[in-house]
Order: sequence, then structure tokens, then C-alpha cells
Amino acid sequence: MDDITPASGHLTNAEAAVLDAVDEAETVRLLAELVRVPSVTGTDAESDLQDRCARMLAECDLDVDMWRLDLDGLRSRDGFPGTEAERAEGYGVVAVTEGEGVPALVLQGHVDVVPIGDPAKWEGQDPFGARVSGTTLHGRGACDMKAGLAANIAVVRAIRRSGVRLARPLALHCVVSEEDGGLGAFATLARGHTGEAAVIAEPTSGKIITAAAGALTFRLEVPGKAAHGATRYEGVNAVEAFWPVFQAVRRLERERNRDPHPLFAGNPTPYPIEIGTVHAGDWSSSVPDLLVAEGRLGVRLDEDPADARAAFERTLSELDDPWLRAHPVTVTWPGGQFASGRLPEGHPLLAETARAVADAGGARPGTHPDTAAAPYGSDLRLYAAGGIPTLHYGPGDVRLAHAPREQVDLRELRDVTRALALLALRRCTVI
Repeated sequence: MDDITPASGHLTNAEAAVLDAVDEAETVRLLAELVRVPSVTGTDAESDLQDRCARMLAECDLDVDMWRLDLDGLRSRDGFPGTEAERAEGYGVVAVTEGEGVPALVLQGHVDVVPIGDPAKWEGQDPFGARVSGTTLHGRGACDMKAGLAANIAVVRAIRRSGVRLARPLALHCVVSEEDGGLGAFATLARGHTGEAAVIAEPTSGKIITAAAGALTFRLEVPGKAAHGATRYEGVNAVEAFWPVFQAVRRLERERNRDPHPLFAGNPTPYPIEIGTVHAGDWSSSVPDLLVAEGRLGVRLDEDPADARAAFERTLSELDDPWLRAHPVTVTWPGGQFASGRLPEGHPLLAETARAVADAGGARPGTHPDTAAAPYGSDLRLYAAGGIPTLHYGPGDVRLAHAPREQVDLRELRDVTRALALLALRRCTVI
């Protein structure tokens, strides 16, 4: 097939053929199928969905590597990203097209989703029902990030359906455990899978995300002194002792967000510090002698996570409080440990992606999508650290991720699929 002669304006015949082969209805059905698998991080359904993805990609005549993760071996490796969900198993899936050499492009997506939260907040809807209303599909994971996963698979299906053959390999990475640290991506890179560049189809609201801040999970143990509730003056309430800790955390957050990177323009708090859970006491008429709080510490762009941890620990060790000076807060770092990461300055992947988005109709004529940074941790930092220039571009609005009645606009799914198809063709070239 001729990949030189323009078929329509700026598109070659091959590009036009692949875009014509993108089946929007099929892609929506695929997304619904993915959402209906309740693949919460660490559950058996997560493994089930990996198996389904492997079979789908094998049906596209890709070379598929599916393997069981060596969990103990991965935990012992340098750079292990940490996990929060309990798991008995995990699987990796990598599929590669024909072509010579290292994959010219990796399209990556994670299969795991967060729990549904309070079922009542879904207002009678099945969180995994994949209900379509107008141009919107509802369901846990629809936005984060099964729409992106569906777009990646739809790209391969369209290329195969069009008959276009690639000179360089295109790879798809389907990973687990992104939500709690990035174990799946870590395992994929440890297995030796690589590429010249990668796009992670996380939800970006039409923007191209070239950098991501980090996030470190912390645990605080704030001591008190137990006593009978009727003689509470004999004790020290750990809940009250926690208040100056919380105030110090908020002060540190303001300090660390005083001069953010320009890529975070418009974001009032790109490096949040938040307390997510608080537990204290074991009897209603006793003074609680321990409060345990867990949360996340935002890591600034290009900041060593060790420096972020040190700043947090120093802040809590220097609290001007008589009780806490004598009974200091204990800080530990369980769970996910996300460093920051970014696409190297001036790397052509940004311009190539922007052009593909515009040519596929995903941006206004004559314009390019905005470039920004994400305030959350992602697999981007693992690929970047592994020497693979990486950015985010995918369907969905991250503000709807992890929320009740999570949803995605199916028009974004269409636009992203078309843009990623063009990018894949142009990076992998056409025979």
C-alpha cells in the first residue's frame, strides 16, 4: 500500500485506510466488555482481564508474551515501586506486531481499577454495568483507564483490518497494579520489554501530558495516653495530639507549592499532601492512646523522593508541641512510592503526537492540544526511568476518575483512537 501519495489533504492513502477501518461501534462494545470485568487491583478479576486482553491481541495476529509475575523476585529488585493492595498473583501482557528492531512505539494501558466505594453513591447503577447514555459510558474504570486500553486495542484492530503492514514493530503493554504503585509496569520493564517511545493512554481531557508529579504513601502513628473517659484529664487524647500534626502538614503543603513548574500553570496545588484515613481508639469510654493516619505526599517535578520524605519527616520532628516533643510522631512509608517523571525537553514525540491529534480531527483546525503536567503519580516515571521517552494522551477527564458514577465521553474515545492510530503509523512507518 502506498504510504507516500496523499489520499485526502494531509493524510496518506495508508493513513486514510486505517482511519476508515476504525470501527467506532466495535470500540464502544470493547470498552463496555472491559468495564464489565470488575478488575479491582489485586483481585482475581484483574488476572481474568489480562487473559482476555492477551487473547484479543493474539486474535490480531500479534506476538503475545503473557507471564506470571514473580512477586517475591520483584520485591527484591532495586527500584521496587511498592504496593498497597494484597495480591496472590499478577500477570504481564505484551503484544508486538511485525517489523524489524526495537518497537518504534509502545501503547500502554493498565487493566486495574480502584474499588467502587459506597454503592449508594452510584444511585442504583451497577458500577460495572457499562451503561451508555447518549455519548457517555458509565462505570468504574471507564475513564481510568479502560477507555485508553480500548483505544490501544482498537488501533491494532484498525491497522490489521486495513491491510497496512508496519516496517517497525508496534507494541502494546497491558499492565496490572498501576493504581497501587506500578508493579505491572515495573515487571514489564524488568522482563526486558522496551521501545523507542511510549504513550500511556491515561485520561488527559484532550491535553498532552508530558510530565507527572510523584506521590508517596505515608503512615503516621501519633501517641496519646490512655485513661478512663470519666477521668480524661489523667490521659492525653491522641486525636487532640494529632491536630498540630495536621496543621503542620497543611503548612508544609503551602510551602512546597509556592513556586511550581510552569507546566502546572493554572493548578493551585500541583503537589498535594492529603490525609486519607484516620483511625483512633478502641473503646467509646476510653481516652485513645494512639491515632494512625495514612495519606499521600506529592513529589515535586525532578525531586528525589528521598528529599521529599526527609522534608516531611523533618517537619514533623520539629513540631513545637510539648507532648509531641516528648512523644514524637512515628513516620513510615508503606504502599506505593511514585517518583516524578517527564518527557525529555525537545523530544520529537510531543510534536509527533500533537500533529497526529490535529490531523485526526481531535483539535480545532490550525491548533494543537495544550501541553501540561499531571499532579498525580503514574507509570510514566517508570518508563522514563527505563530510558523510554513517554507521555500521556488518552480519553477521559481525570476529575471523574475514582469517583462515583465514573464516566467517559465516547467522542473522546473516538478521537484518541484515531490520533493514536496515526501516531503508530508514522512512528512505525508503512511497508
